[in-house]
Formats: sequence, C-alpha cells, structure tokens
Amino acid sequence: MWDFIVWIVVGAVAGWIASIIMGRNAQQGLLLNIIVGVIGAAIGGWLVGLFGMGDGGFIWSTLVAVLGAVVLLAIVGLFTKRA
Repeated sequence: MWDFIVWIVVGAVAGWIASIIMGRNAQQGLLLNIIVGVIGAAIGGWLVGLFGMGDGGFIWSTLVAVLGAVVLLAIVGLFTKRA
C-alpha cells in the first residue's frame, strides 16, 4: 500500500516540476501531473537503464522521474506543436 502512495506522491512532484520546466504548469492539473510523473518515471527508468545507471535512492528516483516526465512532455509537445 505504501509503495502505491509513494508512486503517486513522486509522480505528482515529478510531473509538477516537469510541467514548470516545460512551461505547462498553468495547463495541467493535479491528476495530469500525477499521470505525467508516473509515466515519466517509467520512461526515465528505461533511459537511465540504457546507460547502465542503477538505483540511487529516493532523490535519484525523483530526478529520473522528472527527466522522464520532461521527455514525455517534449514528445507530446512535438505532436501538439507546443514544444
């Protein structure tokens, strides 16, 4: 149960930070920030895994989730012409 809550919290924080970095903070609500953050965590984990970088704890995981969320928002921006 706690793992699920941590995923939601980290996803929300990562999605929110990524939306600020990408200039979309005013367009996204809490639910979309969570979705972007959780999907971004999966993307970021995959990207970091390609380079052979392993787990580094909570802060590392949050940074990886933000990286993935930024990548996700950039890809979405390419298709919606908001990049």
